[in-house]
Amino acid sequence: MSRTVTPTMDSKAGLMLLALAAVWGGSFFFAEIALTEVPPMTITLHRVVWAVPILALIVRARRIPVPTGLRIWGAYLVMGALNNAIPFTLIFWGQTQISSGLASILNGTTAMFGAVVAGLLLRDEPLTPRKIGGAALGLAGVAVIMGPGALAQLDPANLAQLAVLCAALSYAFASVWAKTRLGGQPPLMNALGMVTGSAVLMIPAVWVVDGPPQIALSAPVWGALIGIAALSTALAYVLYFAILARAGAANLMLVTLLIPPFAITLGVLILDETMGPEAFAGFAIIAAGFAVTDGRLIAALLAARRSRVHGARR
Repeated sequence: MSRTVTPTMDSKAGLMLLALAAVWGGSFFFAEIALTEVPPMTITLHRVVWAVPILALIVRARRIPVPTGLRIWGAYLVMGALNNAIPFTLIFWGQTQISSGLASILNGTTAMFGAVVAGLLLRDEPLTPRKIGGAALGLAGVAVIMGPGALAQLDPANLAQLAVLCAALSYAFASVWAKTRLGGQPPLMNALGMVTGSAVLMIPAVWVVDGPPQIALSAPVWGALIGIAALSTALAYVLYFAILARAGAANLMLVTLLIPPFAITLGVLILDETMGPEAFAGFAIIAAGFAVTDGRLIAALLAARRSRVHGARR
C-alpha cells in the first residue's frame, strides 16, 4: 500500500519558493535590460523559443511521454497564448512606460484574479465572500497605485498599468484552462507544450509586427534574453512543479507576495529605479487582499483568538 504524502512547507520547499520568486522577479529586471534594444513582442519570442529546447531536454531525460494527438496540442496552443504570449507581451510593453518594480506589484493581483475567475467558471471552486473581499482589496490597492485621476486621463503610464493588469487576468484564465484541459498530462510536459505553443504563435506575430529578430545585440542584452528564457522560464517551471508536488498549491501561491521584493530590489540597486509611496501603499493593500483570498492567516488569527479566550475562561 502506498502512503499518501501531505504537502507541507518544509525548509527545502521554502528555499525553492525563494528561488522561484527570485527567478520570476528577475524576469522584470531582464526585460528592462532587453527593452533597451529589443521590442516587447520580440522579447516574448526569445523568452519562449530558447526555453523550448531546455524543457525538451528535461522531458526527454525524465522519459516523460510526449503526446501526439491534435486535441492536446490544440490545448497547448491556447495555453501558450493565455499563459505566455499574451501576458508576457503585455507586461513587457507595460515596462516601456513604468518601472519593473511597479510592474511586478501590479502582477501580484494574479492570485486574486485567479480566485475570482475560477469561482465564476469552475463548479468545484465556488465564488465565496472571502474571495470577493480579497479581490476588492486587490482592486483598492491598484486604485491607490494608479491614483484617482487614472480613468479621467489615460496617459501612457496608466495604459501600461492597465496592460499589466490585463496580463494578470490572462494568467487567471490560463489557470482555469489548464485545470479543465490539461489535468491528465505530466506537469513538465504541460510546460513544454505550453512554451512550444506560444513559440508557434509568436514567430509569425513578431515577423509581421517587428520584422525578423535582430541578432546584432549587445552582450548585456543577449545575457538578459538568455536569462529570461533559461532562468525565468525553463528553470522557473521546474521549480514551480517541484514546489507544487512538495508543498501544495496553497503554499505555492505565496510566491505572489515574494516576487515584488526581488524585482524592486534589482530595479533600485542596478537600474536606479524609484517608486513613490503610493506604490508601496498599494502593494500593502494588495498583500492584504491576498491574505484574505488565501484565508490561512485569518484562520490562524481566529484560532489564536479562540485559544486565548478558552484559556482565559479556564
